Amino acid sequence: MTGAPEPARPGEPAEPSDTPVPDPAAVLGRLPTGTSLRRELAAAARSRGRDSSVSDELGRLRDEVAAIEVEPVDLAAAKRRVADASGEEERLKERVAALRGDVRARRAVEAETGETLDDLESAAAELSNAQTERIAAEQALERARERAAAARDERERRLELEDRLRNRRREARRELAADVYPAFRDALGAVPDGDSSSAGSGPSEYDGPRLAASLAAVRIADLDAPVTLGREAARWLAERGSRPPEAVLDVPIARPDAAPDP
Repeated sequence: MTGAPEPARPGEPAEPSDTPVPDPAAVLGRLPTGTSLRRELAAAARSRGRDSSVSDELGRLRDEVAAIEVEPVDLAAAKRRVADASGEEERLKERVAALRGDVRARRAVEAETGETLDDLESAAAELSNAQTERIAAEQALERARERAAAARDERERRLELEDRLRNRRREARRELAADVYPAFRDALGAVPDGDSSSAGSGPSEYDGPRLAASLAAVRIADLDAPVTLGREAARWLAERGSRPPEAVLDVPIARPDAAPDP
């Protein structure tokens, strides 16, 4: 059964159910992050060398999903081939029957039948080839149906594995976020408008400013590259204190892509 997606707080982007356990730099390398608090905290935990108890299963499931390749089966083309071959066979049957009737009629009046017999022999040979083609087309259609059924089974198996993978990814994010939540709660006291009392016992209970939470998540992360401040984050920090962003986040800061509004 598919687990329910992680709920987003009001004003926070919903967490995609198939998002993998996040890469720290990709999630926390820019503020605002545009993602959920749980994903930010999971990324922070990863940056600190933490891993979830389902990491081995995650790897196995990813490998199993990647190994399933479902080739498309063109049943429509196979059905058209049968229809075309059957139609040609019926046309030639009618021609053979008509030529046979013509031969009988000519013999009844003792008329010359040589040319008509040649036409009949040629049409009969074409009919034999058409019958062979129709049989081959029907056999090809049956094989295509078998491949289509096998492809459906593989797609169903892949969907089941992907469902399990999504569930394990959610478990990993929850576990990693919980692992660093005490450190996050403490870090809230060191960022503008952060309040440890607003943290609750987990990400779903956090009741403070969303950007303050992102700042605290970055502060507890161990990032190798500088963090880029977007306009909103730069303005937030400029309006709420005299400390430079590097001191707030405890990480090098890249030049903001836009200066804060005056």
